[in-house]
Amino acid sequence: MAFRAALTARRLHRWIGLVVGVQALVWTLSGLYMVAIDLDIIHGDHLIRTEAPRHARLGDVADPLRAARAVPGGDGVRLLWLGDRPVYAVSAPAGPVILDARTTAPVAPPTEDEIRSIAAERFNGDAGIVEVDLLQEVPFEIRGRTAPLWRVRFEGWNKPTLYFSATTGELLSRRHELWRVFDFLFGLHIMDYGERENPNNMLLRVFSWAALTLTLTGAWLLLYSFPRRRRRRPQA
Repeated sequence: MAFRAALTARRLHRWIGLVVGVQALVWTLSGLYMVAIDLDIIHGDHLIRTEAPRHARLGDVADPLRAARAVPGGDGVRLLWLGDRPVYAVSAPAGPVILDARTTAPVAPPTEDEIRSIAAERFNGDAGIVEVDLLQEVPFEIRGRTAPLWRVRFEGWNKPTLYFSATTGELLSRRHELWRVFDFLFGLHIMDYGERENPNNMLLRVFSWAALTLTLTGAWLLLYSFPRRRRRRPQA
């Protein structure tokens, strides 16, 4: 009976090990990368220059309620700076509308030259701009954002990239190669190969239970690996 139980444990351990072993290696290597690099570096905080707070005098800007009424369906107002000009970003069903904060007149979206200037001011480094693109579709690496938006790529081995709103010129996100590797490995780690953001998927659950079974069968086999002492028969 004990021999049959050990044989069953050995077979389970072997076949589960063949299935789970590769993924266990992926878990180890991807986890090592994710803990070896500081998360602030992954987030790209070092790429952005901290902006000094800017304020507008009440006497120099129009009533924000007046700006909200100037936009059909406007239900929220934010004061922003587009270059050196204060503007109101009015929330509306069709998307934010930009108005001059002094006159509430409509403001044209930022041009490529303005985006270049904003990007150079926000980027923390001496690297030059390689490419500026106005995107009508959101890249996978900043999924969840809304198009259109500007993508500004800078020189360097790390390929730093800044994304700006095509409407307000606000910095939306930043990406670089270390982050891209992190995102790819995170998808492998949680076994979400599509969106790379759901750690509660069924595939990960199955492999987690399989890994637990692998551990338990290994412990089971360990019990049978210790030599058992035979009892001495009493001498007549």
